[in-house]
This record gives sequence, structure tokens and C-alpha cells, in this order.
Amino acid sequence: MAGLVELTQMLAARDRRVERQDALLAEYQLPLVSFTMNIAGPVKNSPSIRRGFEIGRALLLGQLERVRARIVHREEVDADTGCEGLYVVDLSPESLKALCCGLEERTELGRLFDLDVLCPDGRKLDRPRPRLCLLCGGPAKDCARSRRHAVAELQEKTHAILAAAIDRQDAEDAASLTVRALLYEVAVTPKPGLVDRLNSGSHSDMDVYTFLTSASGLWPYFYECVRIGRESASRPAPETFAALRFPGKLAEGGMLAATKGVNTHKGAIFTMGLACAALGRLDRASWPEPEAVLHQIAAMTAGVEQELSAPGESAAETAGRRFYRLRGVTGVRGQAAAGFPTVLACGLPVLEAGLAEGRSEDEAGAAALLAILAHTEDTNMLSRGGVETAAAKREQLLDLLAENPYPDAAALAVLDRAYIAERLSPGGSADLLALCWLLHFLRER
Repeated sequence: MAGLVELTQMLAARDRRVERQDALLAEYQLPLVSFTMNIAGPVKNSPSIRRGFEIGRALLLGQLERVRARIVHREEVDADTGCEGLYVVDLSPESLKALCCGLEERTELGRLFDLDVLCPDGRKLDRPRPRLCLLCGGPAKDCARSRRHAVAELQEKTHAILAAAIDRQDAEDAASLTVRALLYEVAVTPKPGLVDRLNSGSHSDMDVYTFLTSASGLWPYFYECVRIGRESASRPAPETFAALRFPGKLAEGGMLAATKGVNTHKGAIFTMGLACAALGRLDRASWPEPEAVLHQIAAMTAGVEQELSAPGESAAETAGRRFYRLRGVTGVRGQAAAGFPTVLACGLPVLEAGLAEGRSEDEAGAAALLAILAHTEDTNMLSRGGVETAAAKREQLLDLLAENPYPDAAALAVLDRAYIAERLSPGGSADLLALCWLLHFLRER
């Protein structure tokens, strides 16, 4: 957090801002938006205040894009005296003022935004309605003039507004990126044995539209997972995992209702729900770090693979339990408890290297899927093909990828036909591909 700021510093910062505004107006002869934050007390900048400014900036730029207003000049300052933004915009001052008033009056953080609009001649447009007090809802100028409220009260209210808005924004962003990752996973084409844009793979009960229906209904669950992670971030990580269990059951029931009983995303509900909760536990600055996200997942799920041999509600003889009992295969539980090493070491590097080379989402995504499948025991493959077949397919993939880490569409089509003929489906690896997409989006963002 920045230190305390004295009045002389604030006055000097205001003078510098006014001088810069005058220079920009003279240079461009266009309206200017000056964006600062209304923060009571001597602390004018902090991580949460900066996040509030960033959210406001994104809202402002989004609205300017909506009305196709060209930003001719843009500059921003991040100082102890606060965050500032100056935007010269090719739009009428009146339209700009209406847009800015909408942000101040109709958004969650709007009461903390100070969006001034200056005309080319230097005049500042007045608000059509007075700004309201954070605490009592009366005219803010009257409360400030009479010092009706203690600074500590205003600071507490400001902190609460910032915290609520940041938590909501983080949960929305994470949930949206997670759904996007699921959509990208199913869209990658071709994928051997899996549903894609060309065919239903080895599945007669689903197609790409089944997946779209399923994925679109999971946004509220992912949002809740982030909130659970945020609310339990100060407690031991396994407590976060425990809190996810019942929401996960509800999400699975909702998925089956939406797909009329077809299991499209049961594995993803587990894997991606963990990822969202991990994001909730982390500071946003750590989101672009795959190691940090996967480390949180490992901490949350430590020892979860022991459930495969433990009695309880989930003690039915599933394919996962059978292969654990016969071969010690821990499946997705073991991957989670280890921090998804196959994602970190195989899938994600192949995906991101392919995209960085200019390969399409199809090419990079399919290669990442094959890299994951070649280096893990996919319980779906074991269940459908048996131990020997699954092992043979892994060896085949290792040979193929050694020749070309990014097989072309023709080679993928040959694999697809072979997997369909043998009714093989690497569904577990597909879930890990979705996680790769999410981690990539977080880093890209």
C-alpha cells in the first residue's frame, strides 16, 4: 500500500493534471475525459484502489468503443496521489458527459469515479444531477462542506464498495474464461474419438450442440466456485475443496437435466471447479502464473486419491475405482493432488508454443490433447479399450509426436477414424485440454 499523502502533494498533483489537460486541449482541440478516483482520507492509492481504477477504465473504454468514439490520445498515471487517466476523444462533449454520468450513477463502483469532461475551450461540463454521499445518500457537497461524516466512516464504506466490486468482477471474469475454455475444448477439430465440429466421435448420445448446452449452463457454478475460494482463502486449502463438494453435485444434476441424462462435463465440473476455486484463493496478480494456480489445486486436494479405496457415499465400483484397485491408477484425483503435472509439463507448453508459432486453435489444441493423452493413463481409454489397447495407443502417439509434435489434419483424421471404429474416447484428456485453455487465457489476459 502507498504511504500517507499530504495536502500539499495532492494540490501539486492537481496542478500538474490541470497543466497537462490544458496542453492536450490546446494540441488536439477535442474534448477530454479526466478520470480519477474519489477516495477519502490520506491514502489515495493501494492495490484495491488501483483495481477499482482499472475496472472503471475498462468500463469507460468499453463504452467509448460501443459508441465508436475514437480515442485520439490516452495517458495514465499511477502515483501515491492516486491513479489518473486523461483521454482525448473524438466525440461531442455532451455525449461524453452523458456517457460518463451513466458510469458514475449506474455502476457498482460509480460513486468512487470522478469522470470530468472538458470542452476544447477548457470549460468543464457540470453534472445534470448532484453527486450523492456514499453514506447517507444526500448531496455529497453538503456533507463534505459540513463534515457530517467521519473520514474513518467514509474509508470503511469505500473499502467495502471496492472489495465487493473486485470480488464480483474476479468471479465473473474467471467463470466466463472457464466457460470459454470448455467451448474451445469441444470446438477443437478434429479430436480422435471425441465430439468436435465434424462428428460425435465415439459417442452416439451427444454432439457438439449437447456440449454447448451443457457448458452454457455451468457459468453460475464456476462463479460460485470462485466466490467459495475467495471466502475461504484465509482458511486451510482443504476446507475450500470440502466446500465445493455439494455445489459440484448440484452442478452435475443441472448438467444432466440440461442434456437429458447425457454426461458431457462431469469431469470438467471437478477439474474446472477446482481451478475456479484456486483463482478465488489467489490474488488476481497470480492468475497468469500456471504454477501458482495448479499449486493451489494440489493444496486443496491433498490426499484426495485415497478416496478411491475409502468407504463412503462414492464407494460404488466405478471405472476409476476398478483401475485403482487393479493397477493403482489414480486418474483425475491423482492428477489434481499432484497439481496436474501433465497439464503443466505437456499440454500447456504444446498449446502455447503452437499458438505462438501462428498455428490455429485447431492445430495447437489437437496437439496439446495428443501430448496429454500420450503421457497419462486416461481412465476413459482404459474403460473403453482395456489396459493393453490404451497402452498401445499411448505408444502410437509417442511415435507420431516424435515425428511431428503438431500432426496435420489428415493424420488426425486417420486417428479419429481408428478411435471411432474401436469406440475409444479420451474424455479425461479432453478435460485436461480445457484446463490448458483456461490457463492460457489467464496468461494471455
